[in-house]
Amino acid sequence: MIKAEWFYWLVGAVFLAMAAQMLVDRTNPKRLGSAAFWGLLGGCFFYSSWVVEKKAPAEPLGVAVLAMVCLGGFPLTGRGVPRTTTPEQRVASAARLGSRLFVPALTIPLVAVVCASAVKHWHIGGEPVLEAGSETILGLGFGAIVGLLVAMVVVRERRPAVPLHAGRSLLESMGWALLLPQLLAVLGSIFQEAGVGTQVGKITEQVLPEGQKYVAVAVYCVGMALFTVIMGNAFAAFPVMTAAIGWPVLIQQMNGDAPVVLAVGMLAGFCGTLVTPMAANFNLVPAALLELKDQYGPIKAQIPTAGALLVCNIAIISLFAF
Repeated sequence: MIKAEWFYWLVGAVFLAMAAQMLVDRTNPKRLGSAAFWGLLGGCFFYSSWVVEKKAPAEPLGVAVLAMVCLGGFPLTGRGVPRTTTPEQRVASAARLGSRLFVPALTIPLVAVVCASAVKHWHIGGEPVLEAGSETILGLGFGAIVGLLVAMVVVRERRPAVPLHAGRSLLESMGWALLLPQLLAVLGSIFQEAGVGTQVGKITEQVLPEGQKYVAVAVYCVGMALFTVIMGNAFAAFPVMTAAIGWPVLIQQMNGDAPVVLAVGMLAGFCGTLVTPMAANFNLVPAALLELKDQYGPIKAQIPTAGALLVCNIAIISLFAF
């Protein structure tokens, strides 16, 4: 059986390999801090397996996280000069390849869907090929590997070190912002454990008109978007707003269809992701990578789309959840 844990080990190994590259890159004035930050992250992917199996204490993981906070916050990480092609060469290559550049990116979701829908039913010797319950994450991992191979074929690159160097350059460009989704998702869990969702629910029940399900739907969707704007991630807002309105009001009191309410509610949160600088890895980092004159350009361009999608999400829940 192929386990999801193996995929996490592969991710950790990639981080460790890139950390080794950073360590010997003398063009990076902060190479030691960069190597330490990403090396600690890569090591955590391996060490956490022992923690889950109760073979090692969890405290070193906490120490590693605090060390990474210090390295990224002071800041002690930097960026080197990547070994890559010139801008002129990249423009010429893009013109030559055209739409074929999208093939590797489209390969990833295609492989993920095949694994989650078809390969999950495959068995060898009575055992499933993919670990039960982890078919989607394994499909994403296989999709990334296949997508990389397809990309190397498309661009006619035979040296495996080239994508590793390119990935390391992107990693250094994004910096600690790459970890924001995970950190903010954890923040949402902390808020939920602290009872924030319950308190928001009590306030909402006092304000909402009784029996007005469409008003409740609008409050839930708009609340998801607003909390996402504040927290920077829909995964962080989801447990709070779902515990406050989604589950107790829309599902339990008004008998709403849970899959529709919760799935579309998450989409409403993504509308907030489009318009907040707190989602730096989505909105600010791309502007920096593309060297845009206005760092808030992506947010300004996405506001109309976010507003239209939010209205559509409210309509979808109202029409199909009851």
